[in-house]
Amino acid sequence: MHAKLPQSRTPRELVDDNRRFYDSLWSGCQLVEPERFNTWPLVQSLLPPSGLRLEVAPGLRPRLPIEATQFVDISSPALKLLSERGGRVTLGEVTALPFADATFDLVCALDIIEHVDDDDNALSEIARVAKPGGVLLISTPLHPSRWTPFDDFVGHKRRYETPGLLQKLARQHLTIQRSAVFGMQPRSSKLLDWGMWWMTHRRERAMWWYNRAFMPLALRFQKPLQLSPGLIPTDAVDEILMVCRKGVAS
Repeated sequence: MHAKLPQSRTPRELVDDNRRFYDSLWSGCQLVEPERFNTWPLVQSLLPPSGLRLEVAPGLRPRLPIEATQFVDISSPALKLLSERGGRVTLGEVTALPFADATFDLVCALDIIEHVDDDDNALSEIARVAKPGGVLLISTPLHPSRWTPFDDFVGHKRRYETPGLLQKLARQHLTIQRSAVFGMQPRSSKLLDWGMWWMTHRRERAMWWYNRAFMPLALRFQKPLQLSPGLIPTDAVDEILMVCRKGVAS
């Protein structure tokens, strides 16, 4: 049910758990082109004519164009495939990005901050490497009351209440320009439980079905993003995508 509290893990345990999960996941997955996701029209509208772009921890589900984009991830298998497709790759963590201040015009960090122990530092790093006036795409799950075993399974540390999330963004001088309901997680708790059992006990078979059936179906039936100015009402939203603009510190 949704009232379950997240497991207590040390920062190092959380990183190690995430690395093990995603190394295993991406070792058995196929790369999905960014053009196949419902984020692609938005990304196209935000790509700078010239300038640098960064995507943090995309795994094999990048949303920015692969060629010439800088990627940073904790998963070596994912980075290897991205590099083979023309991406610029660096092994690293979101809490210590190996880039200079104000480097990138566009930064994409989807489903990241809920995975790390020090989310304030993660947001600070994401904002630090963006240029003043630069655009940041950030997504995260909302409402601790919606916590499920799936959150534990994929290595989440938290879900956010909206007021607290807005405060964290404001401290980094990030303003939400547009937002939308986001996520591809199945609504059925029974389907999630079934999928987690197969990933745990019959991983190779589960990955075969995931790559050849479930992921293509999810891509085919994903709904277009319904972006609205500012912040959408979030009471019934499980996960949100935010288009943020970095301001200048006073």
